[in-house]
Amino acid sequence: MYSLNFYTQQYNNYNTAKPVKTIEVNKNEQVKDNVRPSFTSNPIMSQVPYNAALTSSRFRTELYSRDEKNKYNELVKISDRDTKKHLNFLLKTGILLNADSNDNSTTLDNLYKIATTPRAQGLNNMVILKDTIATLADPHIITQQFGNIPAKYRAQVEAIEKQNKHASSEQVALPFAGSSDIDVEHSGTCVASSIEFNLAYKHPAEFARFAEGLSSPDLSVKKTIKMNNLADNTLDAIWLLNAFEIPYEAHDFDKATLTFAPDKNAIIRAFIQTVDKDKLERSPLDVLMQSTFMQVGSQQSYDSLTDKRAGKFNQNDKGLIEFEKTFTESVVEDKNKISVTYQTVDENARLVGYETSFDTMKKQITDALNLGENVIIGYTQVDNNNTIINGHEITITGTKIDKNGKMIFICNDTDDNVSKPVEYSEDYLLPKIHHAALPQSVVANDVNLVENWVEGLKTYKELKKQAQNQNIQPYVIGQQNQIMQAA
Repeated sequence: MYSLNFYTQQYNNYNTAKPVKTIEVNKNEQVKDNVRPSFTSNPIMSQVPYNAALTSSRFRTELYSRDEKNKYNELVKISDRDTKKHLNFLLKTGILLNADSNDNSTTLDNLYKIATTPRAQGLNNMVILKDTIATLADPHIITQQFGNIPAKYRAQVEAIEKQNKHASSEQVALPFAGSSDIDVEHSGTCVASSIEFNLAYKHPAEFARFAEGLSSPDLSVKKTIKMNNLADNTLDAIWLLNAFEIPYEAHDFDKATLTFAPDKNAIIRAFIQTVDKDKLERSPLDVLMQSTFMQVGSQQSYDSLTDKRAGKFNQNDKGLIEFEKTFTESVVEDKNKISVTYQTVDENARLVGYETSFDTMKKQITDALNLGENVIIGYTQVDNNNTIINGHEITITGTKIDKNGKMIFICNDTDDNVSKPVEYSEDYLLPKIHHAALPQSVVANDVNLVENWVEGLKTYKELKKQAQNQNIQPYVIGQQNQIMQAA
């Protein structure tokens, strides 16, 4: 039996984060959510052909150089039948030779590195390779379902988690409530898994580069981003990077190189999923990706063993709030994303109205889709008193019109145990949308933009005040409990 202790010894604790501009719409927003939505109507299921975004690099479906042919042939040689089919699909659709990555490497380059260079201790080259290729062939297989901890590893995992909680007085310690903490039934990673899906769906070469770096012995990947995608002023961008505690190196007030990494316990979860993955559970690659993006949003405070976090912007220990989600999405894509809040919520977490019309909401979302962007949205569910009881994050990838002239939104949900798109009518979905992350150009003329560092500072102060005076939590994406008072 493997010992899990060596994983924490080999890990270097990196930080990560991100920002952008967000919008001031509803200053008194206070809501909470539940990670798993309970739909009152059945969504229509449909299979939508995968359409990769290849606009940033030359579209190629043929291997030209000897190096490309050698790499491809080597991958085919070591792959099983299904993986070979997926490789052929990636080649014929232009995904394999896509070079829309931060360092201009192709998907093929990074898949070859996964296959031929060492992986982190406890990970398997062929498992990571197979998972990466399968995910690129169909990103809808990405899931946020954690998976159980086998009995033979349970005592070790419990011991590691207790040791982590009390290892250092300098770290913010979350209370260890016993072995049930590591039995994650409903995960709070819907934001992270949605960002993972979007990266695979729209930026295949960058997804493969992340997969290679996060599964390598370094357990990290570096990315150079533009400072003006965080804030108009470089010093404000630096404030955001520091506030999210991400390791970075600034370059000439124009760019910064960030280090993305999973939390130190992610390797334990990834190892367990390597040797004991059940159907519909996360792959080891899902574990590493989702942990990394949770680290970004939670100011480096996430714990993969318990699916809990600390951090200065959120008084709750599950999921990410809207501000954290927008920051994470923007820095991963290196794009200036704007978080638009559509629902008006009172101090009792009651939905009392909307900040704009449904027609405007629909137009903004479709305008973003027409620009080639997916739209990650947070939606809510209410009880008979219009009090918000659930919240969840999904991705809108397209639209179509039904026979009655109504718009149908084609979506991906990482928490429905269905590895294909789902469809929601506009009448069903639009009233439920709490917020959406949109390109700045889509909403610049419709809302008053507020610098992200300003929004972040305001959020921090408001959350502290709310926790002290009202004991009511903000809207949290991926929170597994219903609305409850803060401890």
